[in-house]
Amino acid sequence: MTLPALLANTPEPPYYAVIFTSQRTAGDQGYGAMANLMVDLSSTMPGYLGAESVRDANGLGITVSYWKDEASIRHWKQNQEHLQAQAKGRSTWYECFSVRVAKVERAYTM
Repeated sequence: MTLPALLANTPEPPYYAVIFTSQRTAGDQGYGAMANLMVDLSSTMPGYLGAESVRDANGLGITVSYWKDEASIRHWKQNQEHLQAQAKGRSTWYECFSVRVAKVERAYTM
């Protein structure tokens, strides 16, 4: 089955999902460019399977990235450019955020 570009084309489970929920601060302040860079960079990381992301008009966003295993997630979390983006997120781009890591054991598509 071919999924729309908006949906990640993940393999059969098990795999992992990192769920990043955030509330943005006002103004771009370089966020858009960094977000695009992180999308491009994460897609080159070992174990990366895809991502889905939405943000509403009030700045509430949810990004779910999918990974082969927990080692791949740790590798991405420790990437130097990603660490710089995380620091800027804490200081400038986010009022608050939450990160959750979950093991996907079943998945269904229509």
